[in-house]
Amino acid sequence: MNRPNRRRPARRALGFALAAALLTTGTAACGASGDPELTVEGAYVPEPVTADMAGGFMVVHNDGATADRLVSATSDISDDVQIHEATGGRMRRVDSLDVPADGTLELSRGGNHLMFMDLERKPAEGEKVSVELRFEKSDPITVTVPVEAVNHVPDVSGHAEHSGQ
Repeated sequence: MNRPNRRRPARRALGFALAAALLTTGTAACGASGDPELTVEGAYVPEPVTADMAGGFMVVHNDGATADRLVSATSDISDDVQIHEATGGRMRRVDSLDVPADGTLELSRGGNHLMFMDLERKPAEGEKVSVELRFEKSDPITVTVPVEAVNHVPDVSGHAEHSGQ
């Protein structure tokens, strides 16, 4: 004789409740904006001293809850834009640099920076160059970068200063 399983409806109801709870929790976690939110400011290229290379400096802000990585760059003045890391007074080419969550990546003189190698043309002070930054997770960002004086140094407030003034 087959006896009906009175526990089956209760188990089914418990299973549905657990599934609903997991889906609700998963949706809330997935729905939260955790993507990187990148912006760039303070970009400049000092007028190159030599005809074959130049440096690029800027600050990449990440207002998002997820870190990202700068993985490459392209420019209208060079087919070879390299990412350089400076540690212990030494500079070396690297494949990428971290852009921390809710933080910044500073590309600055004496620190991490971009190097434009084998320049197609030597940009002069007052010109603008185009630089496209590519990231591991975020869409590329194209920045119009002013060419500044060789001795240009931005101050902390973001206003340009020239050394020796």
